[in-house]
Order: sequence, then C-alpha cells, then structure tokens
Amino acid sequence: MDFDNNRPIYIQLVEDFKIKISTGDWQAGDKIDSVRNLATTYKVNPNTIQRALAELEREGLCESQRTIGRFVTKDEKKIKSLSNKAFTSFADDFISGMESLNIKKDVALSDLRDYWEEL
Repeated sequence: MDFDNNRPIYIQLVEDFKIKISTGDWQAGDKIDSVRNLATTYKVNPNTIQRALAELEREGLCESQRTIGRFVTKDEKKIKSLSNKAFTSFADDFISGMESLNIKKDVALSDLRDYWEEL
C-alpha cells in the first residue's frame, strides 16, 4: 500500500481495513490477522496498526476477545452501513466530477453504462 504523506497513516489503514470489511475480504466473524503480521504486511510500526484497530473497535467494526485476538463484527447491519457509506462516497465523487465538467446526469449515466459494458 502506498501511503499519502499528507495524512496520518493510521487513518489510511482504517480506511483500507473498512474496504476489506465492506468488500468481504474480511468477513463477519473472521479473525483479523495479528498486529505483528499486519505491521509486516503494511510495512508500518505495530503501534500504528494497533491505533488503526483500536479505531475500528471504537466504531464497532471489530471486537477484541482477550487472549484470542480481534474479530470482524458479526453485526451485518454495521457492515451493510459501511458498504452503503462507501458507495455514497464514490457516487458523490462521480457526481461532483460530472458537475465540474458540466456533464448532465442523463449523459453521465449513459456514458458510464457504456464504459462499464466495455470493461
């Protein structure tokens, strides 16, 4: 993962972890890899991983089980809400971009549909 030097790394990790949860890479109830392994994978200090996971826990997206580790929440509503927020964020960016280019909604949607079909 390439980090943006203008934003705290732990926040970027939280965002990445949320994407993993909302896309199903980390499924409800899954055990999250150890802090040490995540630190090695992301090439960051374990304290940074710990801070990111603590934020996920604060938001209710994971839970700690003493001596066992951390697990993705089993709360499907929270996971669905997370996915909806991600969708809304991407949609807002798309709409803002189209508006800045003065492209009308029907044209933007038609062009998007055509482009998607080409992929």
